[in-house]
Amino acid sequence: MTTKLPKVPVVVVGMGWAGSIISAELTKAGIKVVGLERGKERKMSDYLMVHDELRFQHREELMQDLSKETITHRNNKKIRALPMRHYGTFIVGDGLGGAGSHWNGQTYRFLPYDFEIKTLTEKRYGAGKIKPEIPLQDWGITYDEIEPYYDTFEKMAGISGETVELYGERSNPYPTGPMLKTPVLEEFEKATKKLGYKPYIMPSANLSENYTNPDGISRAACQYCAYCENFGCEYGAKADPVVTVIPVAKETGNLDLRTHANVTRIVNDGTKATGVIYVNTFTGEEFEQPAEVVVVTSYVFNNARLLLNSNLGKPYNPDTGEGVIGKNYCYQVSSGYSTLYYDDKEWNLYAGAGALGIEIPEYTGDNFDHSDLNFLHGAGIRTTQYGNRPIATNHAPVGTPSWGAEFKKQSIKYANSVLQVKSQGASLPHRNNYLDLDPTYKDAYGMPLLRMTYDYTEQDKQLVKYISKVTRKIAEEMGPDHIDTVGEQAAFNVNVDTNTHNTGGVIMGADPETSAVNSYLQMWDADNVFVIGASAFPHNSCFNPTATLSALAYRASEGIERYLKGGGSLV
Repeated sequence: MTTKLPKVPVVVVGMGWAGSIISAELTKAGIKVVGLERGKERKMSDYLMVHDELRFQHREELMQDLSKETITHRNNKKIRALPMRHYGTFIVGDGLGGAGSHWNGQTYRFLPYDFEIKTLTEKRYGAGKIKPEIPLQDWGITYDEIEPYYDTFEKMAGISGETVELYGERSNPYPTGPMLKTPVLEEFEKATKKLGYKPYIMPSANLSENYTNPDGISRAACQYCAYCENFGCEYGAKADPVVTVIPVAKETGNLDLRTHANVTRIVNDGTKATGVIYVNTFTGEEFEQPAEVVVVTSYVFNNARLLLNSNLGKPYNPDTGEGVIGKNYCYQVSSGYSTLYYDDKEWNLYAGAGALGIEIPEYTGDNFDHSDLNFLHGAGIRTTQYGNRPIATNHAPVGTPSWGAEFKKQSIKYANSVLQVKSQGASLPHRNNYLDLDPTYKDAYGMPLLRMTYDYTEQDKQLVKYISKVTRKIAEEMGPDHIDTVGEQAAFNVNVDTNTHNTGGVIMGADPETSAVNSYLQMWDADNVFVIGASAFPHNSCFNPTATLSALAYRASEGIERYLKGGGSLV
């Protein structure tokens, strides 16, 4: 039996960055919000014993339990999808703060090129440059329109960084200065400057200095302990919803936060939502929470899955190209990198931070000429110093046995003598890469799992092939004794040193025929439903998505306030 609860103005589904920002902004405006999080409550003190690599890195303490809910995957629609039973190249967070608790903290803005990618590509190269199987589209918003919201997020989170010439104009500098330039970063800086590039310290949500944000939240500077990715921060130095926006929302008294509340569907009549159904994961009790506005802010996969399971929006059909829910799923192309081995140099590689790195901007977006190239967009090329945690780190040159005496000898030899010139490339949509519901597999509550149909494309392979030559050139300038370059001398392999940046499925735009949500992330098909997160990205840039999804969340919060006052479409 489902228990129906009293109606509220707003219900928010998922309390990661997007949901927490929405909740903070609306509650500060005096609006009552119910925040539903299927995972457990978290606070900073929970991370006092966080430096347990086995527990958090390898047993994925902060991640979704795949025995209860997972996704299925296939490379193309001719084969059967199978469930993901253990985490591989990407992970899905769980609990208060979501991925905002276990992220690394790399906090780039997307480029002006990204938001108008179709228009600007055709303007420079002609319409024929975009291949028919790549459904590129503008976002329905420009960089200049979203820039103030980037600025708001950066001030709230205390982002550390420095201005870059080849990127968009900024209304303000970063609120805190760049992170420390370690000897590792100096090696990259020296080599790239000699080659004529302009390296910069990457923008970081790991505070470079003590900081108090506009909401009065004070946090301590990063300790460079190396336990960022897949870990929470016991100092609060890494920006996390749990230590930034959620306390602000709670302080207002307008947030009703319910953990262990797994939303299974949105109640709707096809044009309007009336609330959500959720299950208490402890007791199994089912509740209906009515609301004037439903805000969907869970992870990329879960946003698309919840809409599909709720029959909201038209599902994407790869055969016809029609429909929008599940369309333009993108990942990220993190390959084409070089590993450098030194016989007579050592660094302290076991110290670091999740966003400690240095990068060049010359190969990002359309900052280089693509006229004679058979791919679009580009990659950030960088070196990072995350900190080599001891269980996971065993570097050895290509050709070394993967176990035994020689493996031990080489991994010990290079423990503090190996650097990398990495790349993180853009992921463009392909007609045959999409998300839908699996016809066979269900979760613990009997709801169909999300099915991913995805394979790397010729666009990806050509990008890696080109970028690998650049990383190799930089690596050679850094003077190692041995270099391994993936994508050039080794086979195309994006499963090495990859990341968790999934995007798309509920994409934004200016046309209801090709997008699911407008520039306020309000659904075209149900105007009291807002779907917020990286699921809105029509493609994935060469940068990490958090700053962009958070900026969009700030803009969406303004839209929700407007909707509560007057209703109707916001554009």
